[in-house]
Amino acid sequence: MKKSYIGIVTSDKMDKTIVAVVSDIVKHPLYKKYIKKSKKFKVHDENNIAKMGDRILFIETRPLSKDKRWNLKKILEKNR
Repeated sequence: MKKSYIGIVTSDKMDKTIVAVVSDIVKHPLYKKYIKKSKKFKVHDENNIAKMGDRILFIETRPLSKDKRWNLKKILEKNR
């Protein structure tokens, strides 16, 4: 089973590559306060169809470059 994430595109300036941010709210183990954590992923976008602000679904794939290990599956919601 391949891992998949839903994220927001924050950069589409590279050719065939987008940067997506996945945010999550986690509870601090000691202080019990909720903290917003986020992580950036470089995602392969073969046809350069995703634009900034789009919600996307991306899945795990073989290593495509030094940092790219994710492939764009589909665009869930276009930016308004």
